[in-house]
Amino acid sequence: MVNLFRGFVLLWLSCIGIVHAADTGWLVSPQNDHARIRFQAEREQAHIKGLLTVELKPGWKTYWRSPGEGGVAPKISWPEGVTDSWSWPVPSRFDISGMTTQGYHDKVTIPIVLDGVKSDTLDGTLTLSTCSNVCLLTDYPLHLDFNQPVDEGFQAAFEQAMRTVPGTSGVSADLAAWLSVDKLVITGTTDGKWDNPGIYFDPLEGDVLPGEPVIKHDGNTLRVAVPVTDEWGDKPVSLEGKKLSFVLTNGGNAQQTNMTVGAAPAEPSAPGGTGKMVLFALLGGLILNLMPCVLPVMGMKLNSILQAGSDRRAIRLRFLATSAGILTSFMLLAAMVTALKLTGASLGWGIQFQNPWFIGLMVAVTFLFALNLFGAFEMLLPSAAAGRLATAGGTGLGGSFCEGMFATLLATPCSAPFLGTAVAFALGAPLHSLWLIFLMLGVGMSLPWLFVALVPKTAMMLPKPGRWMNTLKTILGLMMLASSLWLVTLLSLHLGEAVSQIVMLVLIAIALALFAKKGQTSSPLFWVVVIALSVSGGYQLRGLLNSPSDATTQSVAQTIPWQPLSEEAIQHALAQGKRVFVDISADWCVTCKVNEHRVLRQPDVIAALSQPDVVALRGDWSQPSALIAEFLAKRNRYAIPFNEVYGPGAPDGEILSPLLDKHTLVTTLNNAKG
Repeated sequence: MVNLFRGFVLLWLSCIGIVHAADTGWLVSPQNDHARIRFQAEREQAHIKGLLTVELKPGWKTYWRSPGEGGVAPKISWPEGVTDSWSWPVPSRFDISGMTTQGYHDKVTIPIVLDGVKSDTLDGTLTLSTCSNVCLLTDYPLHLDFNQPVDEGFQAAFEQAMRTVPGTSGVSADLAAWLSVDKLVITGTTDGKWDNPGIYFDPLEGDVLPGEPVIKHDGNTLRVAVPVTDEWGDKPVSLEGKKLSFVLTNGGNAQQTNMTVGAAPAEPSAPGGTGKMVLFALLGGLILNLMPCVLPVMGMKLNSILQAGSDRRAIRLRFLATSAGILTSFMLLAAMVTALKLTGASLGWGIQFQNPWFIGLMVAVTFLFALNLFGAFEMLLPSAAAGRLATAGGTGLGGSFCEGMFATLLATPCSAPFLGTAVAFALGAPLHSLWLIFLMLGVGMSLPWLFVALVPKTAMMLPKPGRWMNTLKTILGLMMLASSLWLVTLLSLHLGEAVSQIVMLVLIAIALALFAKKGQTSSPLFWVVVIALSVSGGYQLRGLLNSPSDATTQSVAQTIPWQPLSEEAIQHALAQGKRVFVDISADWCVTCKVNEHRVLRQPDVIAALSQPDVVALRGDWSQPSALIAEFLAKRNRYAIPFNEVYGPGAPDGEILSPLLDKHTLVTTLNNAKG
């Protein structure tokens, strides 16, 4: 009987050990009213299970076990002999002022297991870093009394918190990692397909810090490229053999991965999809001939055909020379892009128009070509060197070659269908593939010119030479002069509006004077041109004489409520269940202006983009911008215009065609509601 009673006592004592519990209640520090914390714990045999809950006010965050490029991870200081093991839920990424950090916002509950607790009371100090525009490091004293009653919901809460902790499988069993130049590359596959994947890194062995990753996925394949530096900001020479730890997410699943960085794989001689991209490059180059940027040069070539008359050999040679000029220009562009790529500079199609010196050169060349077509150049620049330059727009193989190069330079502000895809592939591919794609772009743009060179009969379909040729030359000269004046407007970003208007007035005055001197006053076209140039000059003079306040008053207010473009703005809008329309354009992008007038200024499009649940974000790439260059590169795009739609139904974003279509835009925006 005594033994039976003693057994009941021992069982009762053991049960007491199981149900001992502690709860600090909600704690708020006088130095930090932006956060409150709570620590709950229950003793379970030799261990103590704990839950640390942190609640943050909107706009505030705290940090994961690896904060990233800034911040401090939460830590609890316990008495000697007490150890803790933290199980971290999946974090979020925050990008502020160019720094990438990892942590939590709103509320997070972190499961913790304690060992070595021998008494019924335990004291510790939680050190918590919370940040918004400023950062606060706050200490919270913790007092745990395990004689408190058990919370019946604690075990369920602990199990729920553990479900937010990544497992060791469930996302991908096929992962590889290696160093490529200054980026850590991780590739993998998953069952099914990737759904808004994310990745969160611990520091690599040797204090190598990963930056913001660029994640690309297609079906079941994934590729992550993340810049890495050591604690001094230098690029590591090698990462092979170093330990790598990260959390990888796919939809609602998360996986903790520990692996070793391997050697870089051998570069394939022909990346997958090269054949398809060669076709895209050919089509993209061919379509460039239809863009408004190239029309003035097409007109110049038409004029050269008229000058050649019925001489098939002359027509063939001139068109072959033009094709050679196009191919040479694309090879020079490939060399320029190669140099930029090797130096780590920003890449993009048409970015040379961000340089005021290049724009100034193009203004001079187009203006000289216009005067040449007016037949007045020899009166402007009598020097032999300038004469040779002007003659390049006229007769001779050298002139045809220059026309081809000039056509290519004027085509670069335009992004045509297929072109953006081909350029994006080229800029992300090995150098030999880059040169191949640029060569095919040149071949594609040369196809119409090569066709005429091979079949000169097509050029003979033009009417016989006559007086109408003078009228055509005048029209072509006006087209080229219009191109020159448009280029002058691009200088306003670099030199100011007033200087740009003065330059334009001077060019108009010179063209008007020389055209009046050489023109035939009896011709109706003469007076049409004089009136057009006079009206244009008067408009520029009026703009120059107006005060800034007058100009502001006269300008039409934006009807679409555009906001500045940023990754944070997209994520913030998606978190609120809103739709997002992204538009990246530039003053030098002709296709962007076409989209602006044909689509974005239409009343139904304006109404769709002005709805309360739509956020319209615009990026201006008229001048160099690292933010826009990184934004485009993250989406494997390097040409503008760029338009993308996000929403609950399109969380990964849907990229639209470079040539916007009103129906497609509105439909995609409606589908993004989800």
